[in-house]
Amino acid sequence: MNEKSTHDFRYQAIMFFFFSISAGIIQALTFTLLYEIVSWIYWPSYLFALTLSVLWNFTLNRKFTFKSANNIPVAMTLIAIFYLVFTPLSTWWGDTLESIGWNGYLILGMTMIINLVTEFIYTKYVVYHNSINTATHASS
Repeated sequence: MNEKSTHDFRYQAIMFFFFSISAGIIQALTFTLLYEIVSWIYWPSYLFALTLSVLWNFTLNRKFTFKSANNIPVAMTLIAIFYLVFTPLSTWWGDTLESIGWNGYLILGMTMIINLVTEFIYTKYVVYHNSINTATHASS
């Protein structure tokens, strides 16, 4: 990696991390509301909260982290493919771990960390691989 690509990678990783923190707050608050106040069981609370955080994270990272002018439906479809794999797996392991006595918040936290790392790699190298920084060029 050259110096510019190392700088770009660090910038994108940091931006993705901070936007993911904001999405994580949305996910945690939504999960808590549904799990504690509405008294839903783990998996529907998790699925609803995850969906809200994914939409938030996708929107911010597309515009500010990767600055992509990529076709939104194509990018969203690629993100949906990621979540077609991640969501059933994470829902299954979360529900399974809770059923054997693990704390729902511990499961949520661990799952959010796994999601952060895998989604960043997938988003950078699959979704926006050829369109990073194209929005800044398109507006010039």
